[in-house]
Amino acid sequence: MSTPIRGFLTGIAAFDHYLMRKVHGWPAPRWVRWWMLSSTRCGDGWLWAALGAAFALFGGPRGALAVGRSTLAVASGIVLFLLLKRLTGRRRPCALTPHCWSTLLPPDQFSFPSGHTITAFSAVVPLAAAFPDAAPGLYLCAVSVGISRILLGMHFLSDVVAGAVLGSAMARLLLSLF
Repeated sequence: MSTPIRGFLTGIAAFDHYLMRKVHGWPAPRWVRWWMLSSTRCGDGWLWAALGAAFALFGGPRGALAVGRSTLAVASGIVLFLLLKRLTGRRRPCALTPHCWSTLLPPDQFSFPSGHTITAFSAVVPLAAAFPDAAPGLYLCAVSVGISRILLGMHFLSDVVAGAVLGSAMARLLLSLF
C-alpha cells in the first residue's frame, strides 16, 4: 500500500478512535438514549419489512416494483457486508473500550462495514426513488440507524459512512440494471 494511502487510512483510524472515546464517555440524555436504542432496533430488519409491506400494499404497481428492487438491494447488501466483515476483521469499538451507558450486545464480532447501515440505505434508496415525497422520512430512518450504531458503541464513524455509501451504491446499481 502506498504511503499517502496508508497515511490517509491511519488518519481515519485515529479520528475513529478519538470519536469513540468521546462517544463512550458521553452520558447522553434519556431522549437520545431512547432514540438510539429505538433506531438500532428498527434497523434490525423488521422496520424495512413493515415499510416494504406498506409500499407493496398501498403503492400500486410502482410500490411492488420498488419493494422488489429494495429487497434485491438488501439481499445483495447483506452478502456484501458479510464478506467484507470477514475480510477486514476490524474489531468493534465496544470490544476496545467500555461504553458509559450502552449495554447492547453486538450481533457479531466485526465492525467494518456497518451491516445495519448497508441494509438501511439499500432498503430506502429504491423506495425513495419511487416515492420522492416519502424520501425525507425514509432517509431520516436510515441516517438514524447509522448514527445509533456509532452512539451505541457498535461501530466507528468510518464503518457507518462506508455502510451508507456501499448500501446506496448497491441500490443505485440495481436500480440502473432493473
